[in-house]
Amino acid sequence: MKALHIAATGMAAQQMKVDVVSNNLANMSTTGYNARRADFADLHYQQLARPGTITAQDGAMLPTGVQIGLGVRPAAVSLVLEQGPLSQTKGDLDLAIEGAGYLEVTLPSGNSGYTRDGALKRSPDGLIVTADGYPVVPGITIPSDAHSITINAAGEVYAYFTDQVEPTQLGQLTLTGFTNEKGLEAIGSNLFLETPASGPPQVGNPGTDGLGTLRQGYLEESSVDAVREVTELIKAQRGYELNAKVITAVDQMLAATTQVR
Repeated sequence: MKALHIAATGMAAQQMKVDVVSNNLANMSTTGYNARRADFADLHYQQLARPGTITAQDGAMLPTGVQIGLGVRPAAVSLVLEQGPLSQTKGDLDLAIEGAGYLEVTLPSGNSGYTRDGALKRSPDGLIVTADGYPVVPGITIPSDAHSITINAAGEVYAYFTDQVEPTQLGQLTLTGFTNEKGLEAIGSNLFLETPASGPPQVGNPGTDGLGTLRQGYLEESSVDAVREVTELIKAQRGYELNAKVITAVDQMLAATTQVR
């Protein structure tokens, strides 16, 4: 009986959905985290009688046919591209991206990574880095005698010194956009990698070419909606239970078949 296998695919699909929801809920406090959504598609169909099949000499044909579905499969786990709420921190190296774009960082392998986590720090050498110590591109070093810094919406970094009235510009932060952000590869630590599906990186100054702007002293909170995730969790749980009942029903039908004398 096909129903046994079909219900098993349904249970596996709902289990995967619960995995995605649990990961979203676990990252409710993760800076710059975008919720994920599990998408599913039906499996191929067994054609017992194809629609349009000629059934008589006069040319009569089946209007619908008989097509038996064989279950469900995971199609994608995609990013939900929503701007998270901004939380004021007043940190001089805390940056929130308002709009599209990612900060580019240099990974230990020398490759580029991309993040929306703007909780930046200062290395012992004064270099602006992420919380994991990855340098932000382009590399900007803050002098040790600078008593404060300012980063405007366009990404220009200025330092203030005790013996100077006017600030000194240290550099220009850039943002990176992608044609298909959902095609980026998540590697953990709020980092993404470029893939053929995402398209090549498009680097520009904040506020230009469709990129967002920067806001100093703020961080972007997680975009996870707890109410929506709990609702999806309940739906997945009910779907799992219903598929389990199908397996129980099929097992009882098979038992009745074996007991026929």
